[in-house]
Amino acid sequence: MIFIQNLFLNFKNLIRLLFQYIILLLSLLLSLSLLSEAQTKDFTQTQRIISTSPSITEILFELGLKDQIVAVTDYCIYPKEACILPSIGGVLNPDIETIVSLTPDLIILQSDSVKLEKNFARLGIHTFSIKVETISDIFKSINRLGKALNCQERAKKLVLSLKDKINVLKKRVAGRSRKKVLLLLGDSSNPARDLYAVGPGTFLNELLILSGGKNILQNSKAQYPKLSKEFIIEQSPEIIIEAGPKSNLSKKEINYRVEQWNRFPTIQAIKDKRIHFIGEDYILIPGPRLVKTLEKFTKIIHPDLSNSQVHKSSFQDNLKP
Repeated sequence: MIFIQNLFLNFKNLIRLLFQYIILLLSLLLSLSLLSEAQTKDFTQTQRIISTSPSITEILFELGLKDQIVAVTDYCIYPKEACILPSIGGVLNPDIETIVSLTPDLIILQSDSVKLEKNFARLGIHTFSIKVETISDIFKSINRLGKALNCQERAKKLVLSLKDKINVLKKRVAGRSRKKVLLLLGDSSNPARDLYAVGPGTFLNELLILSGGKNILQNSKAQYPKLSKEFIIEQSPEIIIEAGPKSNLSKKEINYRVEQWNRFPTIQAIKDKRIHFIGEDYILIPGPRLVKTLEKFTKIIHPDLSNSQVHKSSFQDNLKP
């Protein structure tokens, strides 16, 4: 009798587990179906867009879609019009309740936001993801958004404009000797803080190469490797660039960091006094302002180039009908 009872209980548990598995499988299939539908849906009539990153926001504004944007993140501070839009919070942890209340018909995400994409799919909100790791990714994403949102010609014009500006700068530095460069994103003045640098497979590394630099981390397996001061001393770059938001690089802060670097006089960049700081909010944003970053790198690596030789112009000027 006990044997039969145990057998019955085991059977019930098996049925329960099987039922849970079926529910999970159906849920997964539904999510995948919604994701697939979102990527193939015609968004040309979209009127209420939420942007989930500064890169996406800047691209949408450049494509003339500002009237369709109903919300952005706390980090979307360019152009100025983006600052007055409702915020959904951070890039990694947006406020879902706020998003739902805004009744968007499309949320645009970066391709690494897989979890968010699945969450929105479960809520029945359409999403569109773009990849912006490299320059090629950025151009492809601009064209994909242009096609999806019924502004294909403007997208093509923007991409051609960016390519033309890059080619102009590329020609300016052609034939010049390449300098060994270290591009840092960390805080060099804080010994307790890890130093992160730019490695291969990133748009910043590509801009560095286009400007005539030779990344000392060109053989790194990581896109943004963590470095030690010992490694930097060993590699002895000819130029060190620290890049980050303007708020992190006050004049006082820069002077302090230079003092800290001067503790390592064997590094070639220290000997030649070629430590540079770029405190601009756009510097880390893979979007339409990437040419401004390229101009900065070019002037640092080739200071003998005059301002007239480093081509500067407005994207919007080129986009005016």
